[in-house]
Amino acid sequence: MQNPPKISLPLSSGSLPGWLSFVLRIAATFALMAVVLWGIKWPKFFALLEHCDWGWWFAGLVIGVFVQVLAGIRWAALARPIGFPFSTKTFVWRFFEGQFFSLCLPSSIGGDVVKAYRLADSTSGRLLAGCTVLADRLTGLAALGVLAGTALISKECALDVSATLAVGAALLGAAVAAFWLGVGSLDHVLAIIPKRYAARHFIAQLLPYKLRPSLMTRAIGWSLLVQIGGSVTVALIARAIGIVLPMPVWFTVVPLVALAMVLPISINGVGVREGGLVFLLQPAGVSMDAAVAIGLLWFLSTILTGLIGGVLFLLDRKPSVALMSDARLTEPA
Repeated sequence: MQNPPKISLPLSSGSLPGWLSFVLRIAATFALMAVVLWGIKWPKFFALLEHCDWGWWFAGLVIGVFVQVLAGIRWAALARPIGFPFSTKTFVWRFFEGQFFSLCLPSSIGGDVVKAYRLADSTSGRLLAGCTVLADRLTGLAALGVLAGTALISKECALDVSATLAVGAALLGAAVAAFWLGVGSLDHVLAIIPKRYAARHFIAQLLPYKLRPSLMTRAIGWSLLVQIGGSVTVALIARAIGIVLPMPVWFTVVPLVALAMVLPISINGVGVREGGLVFLLQPAGVSMDAAVAIGLLWFLSTILTGLIGGVLFLLDRKPSVALMSDARLTEPA
């Protein structure tokens, strides 16, 4: 892969120091959890966990791991066309590593930084890899919006199955069109950037997205499968403590909670996840105790999924470029 020139990005002078931001997020995490746990009836809460059917929870964990594999495949589809010709296994491996570091690092984007760092072997290459991670994130957010929007509209308007599918198709089409419009404007962005700026060369390497708009369509399709799988995961976790709700409820609740967790409020979404479930599941008749239990069991599955990435990182610390070189050396002549 040809390395683009180094690019220096200016930092905002008005941003908070890293340590202060971390301290504030820790404080927010404790405050949110204190609010969530304040109204819990502890005997009922512990009874829910005591009678938890761990078979259902494990089934949710398995689906959650499979969802991460799909997310790695989605990332591969976005990264290969702009100069990262690694195997699908490499992308899935790096994706799990990113999940592990998202648990360990204070920033919510820490895992994304690690993924970009591990994918490339130079500063400029890692910046480009970071762009693929950003594209991956954006397609995921688009799918979250489509799934949650479809479920909400269907519920509010009492739509039947065919009408719900039509709404979902319309929202999906709007998301795809928005991405096509964005990548379609890349050449116009290049036209207004003077040739002497390194950013021009960087943006030019994103043109494969414009030349192959189907990449974004496929990535959003993968993202939709990922988000559906995430909702199924939480539904199975809830079933483990005896909470059984129609899947459209989870298609609404889980994406909305996931969107809230994207906000840099707490560490790893702790408190936001549980509070969101309490608020959104209350209309469905789920008690506060049960909603918090679902949130904590969901978080437990997230931790275990992340630990898989930690094990993978310990097993292989070679950069991706070295892995590709090793693979070529082992190929038969």
